[in-house]
Amino acid sequence: QVFRFLAKYKCEVYTENLFSLHRIREHIADKTKLPILIFPEGTCINNTSVMMFKKGSFEVGGTIHPVAIKYDPHFGDAFWNSTKHSMMTYVFNVMTSWAIVCNVWYLPPMVKEEQEDAVHFADRVKAVIAAQGGMSVLPWDGGLKRKKVKESFKEEQQKKYCQIV
Repeated sequence: QVFRFLAKYKCEVYTENLFSLHRIREHIADKTKLPILIFPEGTCINNTSVMMFKKGSFEVGGTIHPVAIKYDPHFGDAFWNSTKHSMMTYVFNVMTSWAIVCNVWYLPPMVKEEQEDAVHFADRVKAVIAAQGGMSVLPWDGGLKRKKVKESFKEEQQKKYCQIV
């Protein structure tokens, strides 16, 4: 349904693959086209952190106009914890909340530095967004919400913790 809505308003939808990256490059090269709105995390979490960005949108060149978005939970919580609540419960809670308040900060444009790769550029943009929203930076992506953590990742984190202690 989301894709039908976007198609209705002639919004282009890109996923992270080589064909899409080519199409995004063409899009940003055409100055008559509107900017592309990209959510590089690919998912939302509990409004306390910024997860790892997917690197594709940072590989294509062009100027990034970061936007920090943070929901204010005082009147209603916009986030759905699918492990605790059904979709119907979530929709009911949102529809009956007093308001969904969202703080939005438009940050200064950023460009990739000369020797910077896409991953480091994405991390730099992520850090600026997190700092503005008062959120922490996470080194992993949203896949951990739905999958078990790999043993190798656990072991790596345990080793890092042992070095600190």
